[in-house]
Amino acid sequence: MLPTLFLSHGAPDLVISDCPARDFFRQLATAFGRPKAILAVSAHWETAEPAVNAVEVNATVHDFGGFPEALYAIEYAAPGSPALAQRVFALLTQAGFPARIDTRRGLDHGAWVPLIVAYPDADIPVVQLSVQPRLGPAHHLAVGRALKPLREEGVLIIGSGGFTHNLYEYFHAPAGAGGEPEWVTSFADWFGRALAENRVDDLVRYREIAPYAEKNHPTEEHLLPLYVALGAAAEQPHAQCLHQSSAGAVVRLDAYAFSEGATG
Repeated sequence: MLPTLFLSHGAPDLVISDCPARDFFRQLATAFGRPKAILAVSAHWETAEPAVNAVEVNATVHDFGGFPEALYAIEYAAPGSPALAQRVFALLTQAGFPARIDTRRGLDHGAWVPLIVAYPDADIPVVQLSVQPRLGPAHHLAVGRALKPLREEGVLIIGSGGFTHNLYEYFHAPAGAGGEPEWVTSFADWFGRALAENRVDDLVRYREIAPYAEKNHPTEEHLLPLYVALGAAAEQPHAQCLHQSSAGAVVRLDAYAFSEGATG
């Protein structure tokens, strides 16, 4: 089976920038092959209960402002899959989640930024799933566990968010402030160790025990897709760090693959 992935998608202009994260996305198709379909769990679709889009062709949602005009002309018209959407809906409702289907939603930049670099032909069906920021990590871990059967059906599950995501600090850091600050390094190191050591309970409680958790994630939506990917991998998942880089010294763009078999 394919692993599940957590990708830090970065800013929309990553797709036209020369940066390590874009280079990493370019080799994803080589590393993981061609799935039958992709389920993208994006930090940029927030709903009260899990929602999955069921469309024939995905519209490209330009859910941002103030970027170069070229970004607004980008289209990633990947096919949708109403059948996969129904399968996701069925798995979630069978697990007790009050899920719903959205027949209009397209792909926001949390989904299409990594996909347009990794799979530029836009010929793999993509279905998008929302996050529920008020329900926290344990809820999203359980959502992922409900979706685990999709891996046996050739579906690549991608959680797309950000390993750290404090945009205030990103935009207000003084010019020439130097390298990555300690509050970012401490959090990223703690979270990476917890993943490597398979400390799922600690990961669920990260907001209570991880150093500088709220400073790195003033709101949780960009970390919650990681928990869906983690839960969909296994009860005791093995984490593999695939990539580490940062934007502006404070936004970490780390990526992970999750599969069966604990290491710790």
